[in-house]
Amino acid sequence: MNMRETVQENPLLAIMRNVPLEQTEDYVGAVIRGGVHFFEVAMNTPHALEQIRLIRNSFGKEILVGAGTVLTAEAAEKAVESGAQFLLSPSSDEQVLAYCQVNDIMMMPGVLTPSDVALCLRYGFSTLKLFPAGGMSAGYVKLLKGPFDNTEYVAIGGVTPENLTDFFRQGCIGAGLGSSLVPKEAAAKGDWEACAAYVRAMVDKIEKVRGRG
Repeated sequence: MNMRETVQENPLLAIMRNVPLEQTEDYVGAVIRGGVHFFEVAMNTPHALEQIRLIRNSFGKEILVGAGTVLTAEAAEKAVESGAQFLLSPSSDEQVLAYCQVNDIMMMPGVLTPSDVALCLRYGFSTLKLFPAGGMSAGYVKLLKGPFDNTEYVAIGGVTPENLTDFFRQGCIGAGLGSSLVPKEAAAKGDWEACAAYVRAMVDKIEKVRGRG
């Protein structure tokens, strides 16, 4: 399965940044029960590589887990060695793009401008992370898709539970949520069922917008 097919089947990406290592299994389990099976562990999180290994070992084929905030080819290699099934970056670094192209690694590079998009296409990547999506106008994705009609976009950065479905209406095929994916108070109390219900409500909203609810 390629990145585009993966996102079409998993339109909500759970971005894990600074989730305590000891909460990893409870957190991921709650998000899975909420209907999300697509996870990113940010590489600038403490114990990121250990967390990727833990998630793969604990949940296996239930989930897809990748590494985010991959800024260098060296970081990409370490993430893949630790079990990351795909990579994301906030930028379009040529060394990272080349590494993923040569090694046939699923990658979602970050773009904001037409020049970014053109560079990613040159390396064979057409499902792209629009970052920071929250700062762009409502019609921006459709404008990008005018000249680059073979591209698709996942909105990340500035996405909240309140504006989540707006990005799908604007033409994105996916969106990523980090710190606002689950209620902070519920997670702090260990109320993982409340977290699962919160995620489920967002998944249901997305499915309605996509005409699947």
